[in-house]
Amino acid sequence: MSQSITHDQAKHQFEITIDGHTGVVTYSESEGVWIVDHTFVPDALRGQGVAAMLVEAAFVAAREAGVKIEPACSYVARYMERHSETADLLA
Repeated sequence: MSQSITHDQAKHQFEITIDGHTGVVTYSESEGVWIVDHTFVPDALRGQGVAAMLVEAAFVAAREAGVKIEPACSYVARYMERHSETADLLA
């Protein structure tokens, strides 16, 4: 699946739209930390790795911005637990 994920900095979210369905990861900012608080993937897109793609895009952007991640969303917390390569981002 080759889709474009956008980072809407004004809304503090990463989003992807596939076949008219939009998935998002949202966050808030506090002193060099992105508090990732919500991951949403509509039913039509579930089971296709869309949530992982959104989280990975957020992590790439966090590294580029030099910020850490606080996983306030259970999906993001589990993702970080399962992917040791994200340990450097953990706030």
